[in-house]
Amino acid sequence: MEDTKDKFSRRKFIGNAAAIGALGAVGINGIISACASETKSKVALPVPLDEAPDGPLLKAGLIGCGGRGTGAALNFLNAGPNLEIVALGDLFQDQIDKAREELKDKKEVEVADEKCFVGFDAFEKVIDSGVDIIILATPPVFRAEHFDAAIKAKKHVFMEKPVAVDPVSARSIIATAKKADPLGLCVVAGTQRRHKRDYLKTYEQILNGEIGDIVAGNCYWNQSKLWHVNRDEGWTDMEYMIRNWVNWTWLSGDHIVEQHVHNIDVINWFAGKHPVKAVAFGSRLRRITGDQYDNFSVDFIYDNDMHLHSMCRQIDDCANSVSEYIRGTKGYTNCENTIYNPDGSVKWTYEYPPDENGEPTTWVKVNPYDQEHIDLITAIRTNSPINEGENVATSTLTAIMGRISAYTGKEVTWDEMMNSDLKLGPDTYVMGPMDMTPNIPLPGTAADEEQDRG
Repeated sequence: MEDTKDKFSRRKFIGNAAAIGALGAVGINGIISACASETKSKVALPVPLDEAPDGPLLKAGLIGCGGRGTGAALNFLNAGPNLEIVALGDLFQDQIDKAREELKDKKEVEVADEKCFVGFDAFEKVIDSGVDIIILATPPVFRAEHFDAAIKAKKHVFMEKPVAVDPVSARSIIATAKKADPLGLCVVAGTQRRHKRDYLKTYEQILNGEIGDIVAGNCYWNQSKLWHVNRDEGWTDMEYMIRNWVNWTWLSGDHIVEQHVHNIDVINWFAGKHPVKAVAFGSRLRRITGDQYDNFSVDFIYDNDMHLHSMCRQIDDCANSVSEYIRGTKGYTNCENTIYNPDGSVKWTYEYPPDENGEPTTWVKVNPYDQEHIDLITAIRTNSPINEGENVATSTLTAIMGRISAYTGKEVTWDEMMNSDLKLGPDTYVMGPMDMTPNIPLPGTAADEEQDRG
């Protein structure tokens, strides 16, 4: 792997588907907002379907058979009738074995031996296995290459967030997403809040001006330490790093990208734009695995001088919060289910469906992880293409911009991100030795002790 410290110290990296609920973020922000500005009538977003409509058999192949990948495959099968998982690909046989067992136990789905592929080229074999839809759930460093191959093969795609770990790969995702449109292909991302009914209804209220003009935002993903895997005898350096992918920046993008992208994406979505620059700080205080920071604090600045304070942390025994807030000239919202007046009194709340006994609940009718796939299948079967590729790449690149500012201590701009040649990871992937030295970025320069005394 290339020297990370050198990478971060150089200047070069700075140098719906109609009315049925599959309307993507581009459609919402581009079409609905335009309609709202041209008319005085209230905007009403389509109500998502509880299940995708029936239609010809759609076969999907899963690339990346870990916990989230297997979960996404199950969510796909939950989305509606006549859906099959017929191919699996992963770097490791044991991951495929676990995915096959879970699919069989929970859905009575058996994937044939000849449709299970292992290795760095497994993604190509899954794409060529006669499937209609590709589910991408590998560590995000691989996303751009796999997404490009899937679109070139004219496959519909569901891809987990984040979709990149560096500016080069994020821009690749944007370019590939644009290629999907003329092909009529559907692309849905794992930013499930965009498919969660309480968030959608709250967004509808914002579109209708319930908090006025947006002037500021806050978002948080503060939680305890995430998982790691102890090394087994016989694992190469590469295998050990990939099995521990959430702990290495070149594989995950650091947790501001891998996890906090959800909250950043909500702010970009509600604001209808991305920041133009960022100033951040962060550090590594408790983490003992990998090479990442365990905390970030970012001031994102948008083109209208709107500021977003973004905070994320993965340290045990600290105050936790996973949330977003948008403040406007006429009130504010938690983005999920409540709108407040400027004095803090409640102006509106989302009405959750009652349970089977008629008692109130705090959950939406359809699991948003299932809803993502319902919306994807609905878009395909109604020939109403949805494409969330550029939106998820934009939010991913926003998080990357914040990470780079924290790593360097410098103000980083969107234009710099769109021109940066920073690309993380090795040039080729081989199950062999790697430089595993935790090269932790140190922002700024140390003070001169003698000069300070003078």
